Amino acid sequence: MPITVDIDVMLAKRKMSVGELADRVGITPANLAVLKNGRAKAVRFATLAALCEVLDCQPGDLLRWEAEEAAEAEAYDPPGEGATVR
Repeated sequence: MPITVDIDVMLAKRKMSVGELADRVGITPANLAVLKNGRAKAVRFATLAALCEVLDCQPGDLLRWEAEEAAEAEAYDPPGEGATVR
């Protein structure tokens, strides 16, 4: 998926645990993990706003777009010299 979630980065900058963030935002740690690990299909604006408020950041600090070709290139080197599948 071309959307990358950078919640881990903000958690590290704020020296906050996943559990603390989940409590302060009002979502379960399991749902936060789904979002944090990029497995979420959607996020409500209210949840995104709460994350931004608690982490004192902008939505762009938590979410970023990457071209699919770049994401695919990271996962697979085309056949040829020393090609590897990661």
